[in-house]
Amino acid sequence: MSSQERVSLSTVAVTLAGVALLWVPVLLLHLTPALFAALITYGGTRAITALLTQRWPQLRHAQACSLGLLVGGVALVGSIAIERAAEAAAEGGGYAGLMQQMAAALEQLRAMLPAALAPHLPVSLDALREAAANWLRGHAAQVQLWGGHTVRGIGYALAGVVIGALLAIQLRPPAETSGGAPPVAGSLRRGFDSLVAGFTAVVFAQLRIAALNTALTALYLLVVLPLLGSPLPLAGTLVAATFVASLVPVLGNLVSNTMIVVVSLTQSVAIAGLSLVWLVVIHKLEYFLNAHIVGTRIRARAWELLVAMLVLEALFGLAGLVSAPVIYAQAKAVLIEHGWL
Repeated sequence: MSSQERVSLSTVAVTLAGVALLWVPVLLLHLTPALFAALITYGGTRAITALLTQRWPQLRHAQACSLGLLVGGVALVGSIAIERAAEAAAEGGGYAGLMQQMAAALEQLRAMLPAALAPHLPVSLDALREAAANWLRGHAAQVQLWGGHTVRGIGYALAGVVIGALLAIQLRPPAETSGGAPPVAGSLRRGFDSLVAGFTAVVFAQLRIAALNTALTALYLLVVLPLLGSPLPLAGTLVAATFVASLVPVLGNLVSNTMIVVVSLTQSVAIAGLSLVWLVVIHKLEYFLNAHIVGTRIRARAWELLVAMLVLEALFGLAGLVSAPVIYAQAKAVLIEHGWL
């Protein structure tokens, strides 16, 4: 091995070690919500800043204006989503309507299950409530732990938003720090820019996949089923939930599909089967979309991403599953940059 190859090997090893030193503590300490919130805030603010400065070059405090627009836009979308969800719940009859739909779903399930399995299903809503209460009493400590993790995750995400906002305002753009920086500061900045680039590529690719997945689901829920005379209750809410869930690769589709199939049981077993077939077709289509959209942006094939997601999910759970595309994109970018791939 020549000296140049040894230098290249050591550079790649050090850079990959830096990637691991970032992600392993983040995943082990459950700081993924904070990191993702910081990256979204930073990247969104910088993207809006670029648009504003391109339109109005003389604009002062463009970063602060962009941050205000981003926060205001997110708050507006969130408030509209909450309002629409409340309206949908009211149209569906609120709690009483939900209970009626659950009762209908229980009847459909008891009709479709084999005789050996039907007795294990609650016979009424009261029995279902009693079973749920017994489960909660038996898993009180676990439920309390879930609640603590949820509250802590929200706190981490808010802290990440603050950190991302400060970075967007105080950190100088890469073009202004390209020369004259100390070696350690320059290396850290290059690593940060690589992380932002990988995260942005994966997020925008997943947004396109989520948009197409949501459009196909909306076509089924809002057009196909009404034409068949079997519109689903809360169809608009299910479409919105599909978009949000689809932002999580693979796992999000499974969650949204389960919700839609369960609600479809309130109509009939045939509609539930049709929903399952339609959603499976969409789910299979997502594999090709991952290969084309995500793979094009980070130069990775679908099977590479799935292997990375499987390994990181086994090591770090859900946080590893969600972070896997970003980590893989960052690591592969290092290898491509140094001519290893």
